[in-house]
Amino acid sequence: MRKNKIIRSVCYFSDTLDIDILKRIEGITTRLEAHDYAIQTKRICSKDPSIAAIRSVFIDPSLYLSVGTLDRETARNQFNDFIHTDNVAFNLNLSNGVVPKDSDLLFNIIKSQPSKTFSFTYTFNNSPSSPYFPSATYQKNGFSIGLQPTDLSMGCNSLDEWFQIMKSVWDEIFELFCDNSSFLGIDSSIAPLFTGKSSLIHFVKRIQNSFSHSVTTDLYIQISNFIKQNNPKPIGLCGIMLPCLEDFELAREYEAGDFSIERNVYLSLHCGLGIDTYPVGVNEPARKIYEILRLLQGLSQRFHKPLSARFVSDGMAKIGEKTNLKNSHLKDVIVNPL
Repeated sequence: MRKNKIIRSVCYFSDTLDIDILKRIEGITTRLEAHDYAIQTKRICSKDPSIAAIRSVFIDPSLYLSVGTLDRETARNQFNDFIHTDNVAFNLNLSNGVVPKDSDLLFNIIKSQPSKTFSFTYTFNNSPSSPYFPSATYQKNGFSIGLQPTDLSMGCNSLDEWFQIMKSVWDEIFELFCDNSSFLGIDSSIAPLFTGKSSLIHFVKRIQNSFSHSVTTDLYIQISNFIKQNNPKPIGLCGIMLPCLEDFELAREYEAGDFSIERNVYLSLHCGLGIDTYPVGVNEPARKIYEILRLLQGLSQRFHKPLSARFVSDGMAKIGEKTNLKNSHLKDVIVNPL
């Protein structure tokens, strides 16, 4: 029995709000658990853009729900529904067209219900059917699976050791569901969390001595190439996630000044997925957010790759002050200017 087989997300995508989806998810998770996988979250992403509708059907607060990708008008019309639901996420597509100069949606969330910044992201050339929220978006019915593969690095002394373990786990999941017509695939993204064996930066520092040193090596390109080329049934994003405040050891790098927004964008450009759980002060000029979103839009178009931008705030902390996010998944930090 291999340890540390963590499923971050089992996500079912559906074009109808059918309560029977819960039975299908239960069947999937039961089979995984029978093969020693630990399930962190069960998720549903709907084609129906109505936040009120999905919340009225799936009332279990432990479920993670999403209405996928919305346009600005649909998002505005449902703003109140969004800020008054704890477990519904969505993303705003900025792949093309004019980027809003005032970043009004983000700053309205910060003013009205800052905890909901965790459930919202901007997306650019988003890949469908990823089980990771809030980037998940519907394309067709079925389910996808995303792991927390950082845990599989425990005890590994090299990238190759970690790679072989990851591949064996992907192959096992593929064999479990390859005959299931609803199985969309595995999102092999590196999705770190917290500290120790679950942190990507923890493993990076073990094999590279320091995070700063790793940035100017080909380490992240090696990881990115492997997870794209060796996944038996890829779906979704399949990239390296660098969640600033979810990976607690990356949060420490941020506070030390070693994970600036420029470094984040640089890493996103050649292997990562974008800006994720990056803290923003309530007094940060809206123009700075606008400039970053414009940059990500341009980079995404030029390099034909998915990118995203999820900024988080507690609604109180200014630049130079410590956050009080009240979210067990996020590490509180002193906010730096973007």
